[in-house]
Amino acid sequence: MRLRAGLRVLRCTATEVQVGTDPRWAVRLTDLTAAEADLLGSVDPRTDLTALVSGAAVGGVDPERATVLVALLVDAQLTDQRSPVAALRGPASVDAEVWSLLRADGDGAGLVRARADRVVAVLGLGPTGLGIAVGLAAAGVGTLLLDDERPVRSSDVGGCGYRWSDAGSAREQVAARLLRDVAPHVSTATDRRPDLVVLVEDRVADPARGPALVSGATPHLGVVVREADTVVGPLVVPGKGACLRCLDLHRTDADGSWPSLVAQLSTGATPGEPAVTAAVCAGIGAAAVLAHLDGLVGLGPGVTYEVSLPDAVPRRRAWAVHPECGCTALPASLVGARRAE
Repeated sequence: MRLRAGLRVLRCTATEVQVGTDPRWAVRLTDLTAAEADLLGSVDPRTDLTALVSGAAVGGVDPERATVLVALLVDAQLTDQRSPVAALRGPASVDAEVWSLLRADGDGAGLVRARADRVVAVLGLGPTGLGIAVGLAAAGVGTLLLDDERPVRSSDVGGCGYRWSDAGSAREQVAARLLRDVAPHVSTATDRRPDLVVLVEDRVADPARGPALVSGATPHLGVVVREADTVVGPLVVPGKGACLRCLDLHRTDADGSWPSLVAQLSTGATPGEPAVTAAVCAGIGAAAVLAHLDGLVGLGPGVTYEVSLPDAVPRRRAWAVHPECGCTALPASLVGARRAE
């Protein structure tokens, strides 16, 4: 039995120690003797707490008192019976450490390992799309299907991964190389249908893509790079919450010219992606996808985040299901069949 990965024991005073710093789980032990504080101060996530009790007398602490102190840590859910998460290599091990603190059962490593069996498709590999793909690979997603034959532009070069030497090469080819650099075991090919599709689109969402994914009962995340901001969301789980067509119908209600504007915005030069907004949106997008894959609450039904300069602070907006869309009337048999695959 050990402390959960990522925790530290901090000395507050000669007779007080604190375990962890996050208010969600940090605990302070007070009224200790100096020897007890020294004993607890020697603990880190590699320390076998059972052996600590048996050797407590060497440090001048009664083993029964040491047992009580360890029991306090157990009651506070700061200990773990599992092996250290260091068995996971690379950036995914960091996710495992953090999730070992966030999960009630402490099994952060199990959560990350389950991602290895997941398949995510990313359509659109500008800086934001690439950032999402790299984030998912680093977090342990096993297979990423990449789709964007357009060449890397000089304006794509920046913090999300593209380099000057990549300019002119197909985005999907460069992205595949970058993913393998981050996570050597990631796959970019499979016969399986994706568990989720990320649609990164320019200026407006393609009116045909979202409904096609809804009809196929495929969860998907919409990301639209606009003139001066980027919209992340909604994450559409067919049959639950507003879909991308719902958003278009709401916009048409507000402006009857919207369908005509969509047709015009669907053609022409693609907008640039400022490095700061691309980085922020890539983080939001990757987190939303991982929450869905992990079976956790992420963006929430119908939620979008709009990110713009100069502050790049995400602004939350919630969209209702449009009464004329019909997306929530997806047959239960179709949803069930998709989940069973």
